[in-house]
Amino acid sequence: MRRTAPIIQRIDWLTVGIVLSLMFLGLFNIASATAGADAVEWFDWGGKQGKQIIWVGSALLLAAMILVIEGEFFIRTSIINYGVNLLLLLAVLAVGRTIGGAKSWFSIGSVGIQPSEFSKTGTALMLAWLLSRSTERISNRNNLVKSLLIVALPAGLILLQPDAGTVLVFGGLILVFYREGLSGNVLIAVFCAMLITIATILTGASMSSYPFIGEYSAIGWFWLVLCGLGSLVWFMVPMWVMPRRRKRVRRGVLFSFIAGLAFSISLNAGLENVLKPHQKDRIYVLFGIDVGNPDADYNIRHAKAAISSGGFTGKGYLQGPMTAYGFVPEQETDFIFCTVGEEWGFIGSSVVLFLFFLLLIRILMLAERQRSDFTRIYAYAVASILFMHVLINIGMVLGLAPVIGIPLPFMSAGGSSLLGFTLLVFILLRLDAERFTVLR
Repeated sequence: MRRTAPIIQRIDWLTVGIVLSLMFLGLFNIASATAGADAVEWFDWGGKQGKQIIWVGSALLLAAMILVIEGEFFIRTSIINYGVNLLLLLAVLAVGRTIGGAKSWFSIGSVGIQPSEFSKTGTALMLAWLLSRSTERISNRNNLVKSLLIVALPAGLILLQPDAGTVLVFGGLILVFYREGLSGNVLIAVFCAMLITIATILTGASMSSYPFIGEYSAIGWFWLVLCGLGSLVWFMVPMWVMPRRRKRVRRGVLFSFIAGLAFSISLNAGLENVLKPHQKDRIYVLFGIDVGNPDADYNIRHAKAAISSGGFTGKGYLQGPMTAYGFVPEQETDFIFCTVGEEWGFIGSSVVLFLFFLLLIRILMLAERQRSDFTRIYAYAVASILFMHVLINIGMVLGLAPVIGIPLPFMSAGGSSLLGFTLLVFILLRLDAERFTVLR
């Protein structure tokens, strides 16, 4: 398509259609989740469905504004955007309002704004700006350190709120690093860290339980045996490798075990001393650990019951009893997928999942057709953020992930998340519309 064609002809309308479909599906399900046993009052502007209509209208207005701004503007203001978001994250820690145990919100009258939702876009733009201006790939140590710092600064400030769910979303940006040349060994290290995390949780004990620190317990014996096996491997290395590589392999084995032990100790300390009791209980419940609290798995138990009760075709719109009578807490926000499962059944749930799958595939297709390194990197960041949100939210509802409070893109109630996702995706669509002009 010619670069001189009107902007309306250069927009990827398939992506726009998917986003709009998710928005309006979310709106209808939010109305159902908040109406109770009564009829839906669509124009009750004080109700959650009325407020969501306003937010949807605001999101559409924001999308239209983004599409008429030159793509170069978003590239040139990447540093400013990132800096402003860091300042807002600092400000919310000082003067923000605490909701649900996290100091994450600014109060403007009756409206709450969550800056962490907008920091994802700022971080994605800054990461794309940095990597697109380097002649070397991210495998270069300086580029890797700078990229990790760009992600770690907002993630660290969000962790102080604390909002562990959003921090996990930032962790998904490792997929961008991998696309830009990060060694596959890093992904192996991440997989090993996940195994250590699971082992630490399953055999968790207090800090005094570790070897050489105090009395042994399950986690102590676990690491004692593992270190013993590691020592055996370390001494057997000369029999397995060529002489010139023995020292390097031995150093690698030794470093891996020391790093794994330090990671396990730090993780256990965080579980015991940083997380709040209800957060720790949610993690333990996920792994089938008895926490002695019958209400610890209340959300997950009722969420799974609501979804399974929908069967193949669902109970019908506004006909779900668990939705109507509020058995699942926060059903219009974090647990909106329960409403889909109960009222629309397997068919409706599959349609929603297919739309998200189609959206992610389409964004990856947009990424790979770019001439601009900036747009390609930004597109992969967008895909990573959306993927982590969908994975964690639906995993949480199905009992496959801990309940950490993270919205389903474009469907969960709330203005900050809806505007944040709109900003994230429509900046990409504007940049893609200029793909015939190579933007740095």
